[in-house]
This record gives sequence, structure tokens and C-alpha cells, in this order.
Amino acid sequence: MRSPLGIIIFITIMLLMDTYIFQAIKTVSATAAPRSRAIIFTLYWVVAALAIIGFLIFVLSSYNFFPRLVRTYLFAIIVGLFLAKFVVIIFLLVDDLRRVLQWSAVKLFFNQPTAGAVAPGGISRSIFLSWLGFAAGGTLFGSLLYGFGNKYKYDVKKLQLSFDNLPNAFKGLKILHISDIHSGSFTDKKAVEHGIQKILEQQADIILFTGDLVNDMAIEMEEYKHIFSRLKAPMGVYSTLGNHDYGDYKAWPINGVSKSQNLENLKQVHSDMGWRLLMNEHVTFEKDGQQIALLGIENWGNRANFPKYGRLDEAYAGAEKYPFKILMSHDPSHWDAQVKPEYPDIDLVLSGHTHGMQFGVETPGFKWSPVQYIYKQWAGLYEDGKQKLYVNRGFGFIGYPGRVGILPEITLIELL
Repeated sequence: MRSPLGIIIFITIMLLMDTYIFQAIKTVSATAAPRSRAIIFTLYWVVAALAIIGFLIFVLSSYNFFPRLVRTYLFAIIVGLFLAKFVVIIFLLVDDLRRVLQWSAVKLFFNQPTAGAVAPGGISRSIFLSWLGFAAGGTLFGSLLYGFGNKYKYDVKKLQLSFDNLPNAFKGLKILHISDIHSGSFTDKKAVEHGIQKILEQQADIILFTGDLVNDMAIEMEEYKHIFSRLKAPMGVYSTLGNHDYGDYKAWPINGVSKSQNLENLKQVHSDMGWRLLMNEHVTFEKDGQQIALLGIENWGNRANFPKYGRLDEAYAGAEKYPFKILMSHDPSHWDAQVKPEYPDIDLVLSGHTHGMQFGVETPGFKWSPVQYIYKQWAGLYEDGKQKLYVNRGFGFIGYPGRVGILPEITLIELL
């Protein structure tokens, strides 16, 4: 959006939205005292102007103009205001549609206004729908502000999964699953350390991480590598890559580092932390003479804008003989697209990627997020026959520095 035309278009849209909403504000404040109306009008346009100024500063300034924390919150507030206004406009458009239909009916049946008839130009805006729109928009914006405080409130979800073909020696195996760390978004080391401590307290047998360690650059882990290197488990810590780990969303080189070198640096970070990065390969575990296989592939997404670097055929080769198989694959769309139709003997797939969009509602018996209209499997457990998929809601965050209704997740899975 750094192009002059793009900036002009976006500001024009913001001004049109503000002007449209302002008409409704004048309506709902019509009975207020003149002084109160003046204050309301002034506050509205001051906030609107500050949003535009903030937008201009964000897109025109260099990345280092503000501290990263300030820049992140500035972006989130501007986007939050835009979304809140968009919600208000939906209600106002519904009201205007009602007015058009009512005007058309009056025009059609009462060409000449008669006693008791409503004059064509006399159809007023609904105070109720206007207030309802303001309430909905305000609730959305307020929830986004509230969500700033939830981004480090790690939620430990525990579940037991039963498999008929799981070797007896591995009954009771505890898997700690995390995903989407996005270290480049972190700003609070103590809060992250608290999350690491929560993971260690689960005393899992094995820890599995399903991709997106960084937002873009390996250097983002520099301040957090020593924290995540604390993660240890008797059977080890294993990891895979996610779509953000490849640096596909940056223009390289950056500070003399090429895209390919950045990826190699990131692989080294996994190694430095003691994590075994699985790159289209599998490992086996043996206990009491019985074996299971763990497969890990690079990112494989079934949407056009996400890469298919993963090679499940390579990871699977040689694993056919093992009675139980776990696959780490970052993007859950992989399950429907390739795993189920081509590899029906892969028992459990662990994924992440969606973050539950960091926004939604989860109550006993009900789960909703806008991301479900993009991803069929977006959070929690999914089953099809004997195969199971678990989608972790993500340990970190990206873009919006918060979470509303969908908390950061640490998953403990016990195999039965």
C-alpha cells in the first residue's frame, strides 16, 4: 500500500465511510443539547482524523521510525477502527435498504400523499438500527482492545485419543504439541518463559512443534533461542517448517542475508535449541520390541497462495511397515487434500497454521471463528474413520497482537 494511488484510494474509502456514518450520528444525537452535539461531532472527526494520520505515518515511515511494539499496536488499532466502522455500515445499509423499499412502496401506491399517508421524502432513518450498528461496531472494537491482554494467556488443552492399532508398549504416550510460535511478534520475554514453564509442567514424553517458528527471518529467534532451548522431553523435541519459515513474504536480501541463507540459518536455530527438524523424513521409536513412526514434512498447503514444499512420499518411504504413524504437517488443509485419500494408514496428523484466526467464540458445544469459512479444519480434533487430525490454535500470534475468544494453546495428547 506504499504506492501513492493505493494510499489515496484507502484514504478516500475511509473518508467516505466516516461521512456515511456521520449522517447516522447526526440522527441519533438529534435530541441532544447543542453543546453535547458539538462535542460528539468534534470527537468523532478528531478520532477519524487521527486514524488517517496514523495510517499515513504507518505506511510512509520507515520500519524503524517507531519501536516495534508501538508500530504493532498502531497497526492493530487502525485496522480495528476500520473493521468496527465496516460493521456499523452494514447496519446502516440495511436501514437504507428498508428506507428505499418503503419509499418505493409509498411512491407506487400513493402518488399523491393523502391523509395518513407517508410523504415520499419523509421516511426517516431508524434510530434503533443506527444504535444497533454503533453497539455492534463498538463491541467489536472493544473486544479487539481487550484481546491485547490475552496474547500470552496460554491455555493447556488435554485430550485422550484411542487407537486400536497402537502398540501396547506406547499406550499412555504423552505428546506435547505446540505450533506457530512466531517469535518475531513477541515483546514480553517473561510471559513467553511462563508459557515454556507450562509446557515443562506437563511432563510429556515427547514434544512436537508443527511450524512457523518465526514471522520471516531467522534472526527473530536471537532473543528467544535460549528460552525455547529449555524444552526437553525423554523422547526428544521434533519440529517441522511452516509457510512463514521460508521468508516468502519478504524482499531479499536483507542486511546482506539471502533468502536461501536465511532458511539455512533457521535450520541451524532448530539444531542449536536441540530440536530435530524433520524435512520430508521420518524417525522411529522403539519400546519393548514394538515400534511406531513419526513423519515430518515441509509446508504443504492446499490453497494457491501457500507453498507445497512438503514431500509426503519421501517422508513415508520406509515407514509402511510400522503399525502406527504420526505425521507433523503445518497446514491442516493437507489432511483432506492428500493424507486421507493417499495415505489411509497415517493414524494421527498434527497441524497448526490457522491460529483460530485469533478471534472467535468457543463455549462447550459451540465453536466459531471467521477462519472456518476458509479452512474446514481450523481448531481442535477432527476424525474420519480411523484417522484423526488435531489442529493447534498456535502458541504465538501475528498481525493482530492479541486474541479474542481463541487463546494461545499448549496441547497435551495422551495415546490410548
